[in-house]
Parts: sequence; structure tokens; C-alpha cells
Amino acid sequence: MDNFKRVQEINENLNIDAVLISNGNNMRYVSGFAGETGYLYISKNHHMVITDFRYTYQAEAEAKGYEIVTIGGGGYEEAINDILKTDNVKSLGFESKDMLFSRYQDLVNKLNVDELVPINDDITRLRRIKTPKELEYIKQAEAIGDKVFTEILTFIKPGMTELEVAARIEYLLKLHGGERSSFSAIVASGVNSSMPHAVPTKKKIENGDFLTMDYGCVYEGYCSDMTRTIVVGKASDKQKEIYNIVLEAQLAALDVIKAGLKGKDIDKVARDIIYKAGYEGCFGHGLGHSVGLFIHEDPRLSPSEEGIIEAGMIETVEPGIYVRGFGGVRIEDLVEVTENGYENYTHSDKSLIEL
Repeated sequence: MDNFKRVQEINENLNIDAVLISNGNNMRYVSGFAGETGYLYISKNHHMVITDFRYTYQAEAEAKGYEIVTIGGGGYEEAINDILKTDNVKSLGFESKDMLFSRYQDLVNKLNVDELVPINDDITRLRRIKTPKELEYIKQAEAIGDKVFTEILTFIKPGMTELEVAARIEYLLKLHGGERSSFSAIVASGVNSSMPHAVPTKKKIENGDFLTMDYGCVYEGYCSDMTRTIVVGKASDKQKEIYNIVLEAQLAALDVIKAGLKGKDIDKVARDIIYKAGYEGCFGHGLGHSVGLFIHEDPRLSPSEEGIIEAGMIETVEPGIYVRGFGGVRIEDLVEVTENGYENYTHSDKSLIEL
């Protein structure tokens, strides 16, 4: 089914005449249009891309079968009003979880429509279960990450800064076919590795440091995500202990993943191992999240996730232990959930690497 037809079904279920899609990832998913500015307009009779002159040619090339509307001097509101009048729209849906309040106020004040109806994440939820083509793009993106990990191990030397390693990672991601990084690479050494989302700094990497590298790229619009932690030099007994607990927790979670489980139940398997080992309070984030056109999607693997994990969903599995003043470890794979288990898209070594 064409994705605009799935949106038309949402409109019908919500009893609205039309919807304005403003979330860029949803616009791309539904229409193929990947421009940075514009709306999709979908009603029973029309499916349109509304954008400005900078993106007209791109919209024509990417949104096959869509009507392309280029706004004039009256801006988006004038163009949308013309469409609403022609289409006799009384109730118009909008993506309330995506739109700034100031933008919503503009629509309320300027659109000639009886009712603006929030549709929350109804369209975003269409993206949860990936198509075979989407899965292939994500797999290719993750394969690029594996290549980068192999190569970055030959680059890292004591005395380099975290920023140097991060820059090299992001360069290699593009060199091997990534369109861009799916998020700014995290490179955290020594005590900085105790911060799960540390920002790379001018700190020099020293012998004996944990070094956590978390990165991904975009391939055909789809994101990858992986994390590996190594030790530069020889690992201490304490480092080996923490690393092995995290690895045990990750492997245990992977053992139970399959369609039909709640996200919180998968999270609990890994969390219990870490807490029972004496590191309660040192694993403060969820076990994982979905990945697709956006790097952090739902459903999650977390203590609060009541949603069911279904076949065809992509999830990260990334337990960690973070000890203030000492350092931390995170190991992250990207997996496709199947009816009876999972397919792991990440193939980089998970044994403790000592450079």
C-alpha cells in the first residue's frame, strides 16, 4: 500500500478531513521528499508536497505521484488556505508532538479552518515496523560502522585527543559510504567514559584509559548506531570486572529478545545482572531504543516501556556501567527483532580489546 493511503486511513479513523505532516522524517517516510522545509498535505482527494522554491525540483524528483505546491509571497498560510478552500476542509489534523507552540499559534490565527485536531504520534507509529528495503539500508549503515571500528583501532595512539579520534571516525564513516553521521560521535576516555553521552574534548588519551566510542552513520536516509569500549594499554582487574559484567548483561538480553515481549522485560534481564553485581545506580539509562530514519525512535527497551516489541523492529542493546571518578563501559549492538529471536547487524569484536 502507498504510504499516503495509510495516512488517509488515519484521517478516516480520526474523523478529520485532511492532515498537515510537518515532521521531516514522517514527510520522507510517507512521500520520499527529504527536503528540510515544507509540509505534506493529505486528504481523501489529494496528496501534496507544499514547499518553497529552494526545494521544488527536489520534491518533484523524490515525491513521485505527489502534487507539488510551491509557496508564493503569502507564505505557507496563504498556500494552505487556497488548498483548504478548494478541498472544502473543515477539520485539519496536525502533528502536535512535532510542532512548536508558536507555529501552532500561527496556524490557528491564519488558517481558514473550523478545527485544528492534534494527531499526536499516529503517523510516526507507521515507521515502527521496517520494510525489507528499510532493513537492508540499516544493515548497510551498520556494516559501515563495523568497517570504521576495524580501521580506528589501527589509528588510536596514546597522546591523541578525544576530538582527534572523533574526527577520524566521522571522516571514515563518510569515506565508506555514509551520507553523514547519524549523531555526533561520542569518544570518551578515562574518567570521561563515566559520562554516557560525553562530548569529545581536548583531553589526551592515556595508557590505562577506558575508551568508549559510540557512533553511527546515515545510509539512504537510515541510521546506524554502535558502541565499543576498549582499553588503551593493559586493563586493570577492576576494568576487566566491569567490562565482563556489561558483556554478560548484553549477551543475556540478546538471549531473550524475540517478538512478543514488553520492552521493560528485556531491559530487566540486563539490569538485574548489573545490579546484582553491585553496580545499582551505575546504569541509569534504558537498555536500548529503536532506530530508523531518526536515531532515537520508539519503542524503547527501558524500565518504563510497556509496548510490545514486534518482528521487523530494530532495537539497540546497549547496557553500561558508569563509575564516577573511574570510568565506564558500554557495549552496543543493533538488532532486527524476529518472531523467534533476532538478527544482529553488528559484527565487531566484543571481547575486551587492549591496544
